[in-house]
Amino acid sequence: MNIEIISVPVIVVVVYALLELFKEAFGDGFKRFLPLCAVALGAAIGYAAFCLCPELIPTDNVFAAILIGAASGWAATGADQTFKQLMNKSDKEGCEKND
Repeated sequence: MNIEIISVPVIVVVVYALLELFKEAFGDGFKRFLPLCAVALGAAIGYAAFCLCPELIPTDNVFAAILIGAASGWAATGADQTFKQLMNKSDKEGCEKND
């Protein structure tokens, strides 16, 4: 089995979970910086994974590992917004059906 395949989804899930913790800890004032924090967290995780367990990151240099992590972190922001929009849409549909 090729274990390199799981590195991106794992980074996305970890960054998503950390962003949820940050939102709870810092409140609404922090929401503005979520995408920037997601990219920074993803880059840091990509770098750490490259240094600590290089077989997990599908690259041979640290710059590419940081870019993979940053893109994965940015994807976590997209996942967060997608989930939020789907929940808002379903809530609105539920309200319309009850009216």
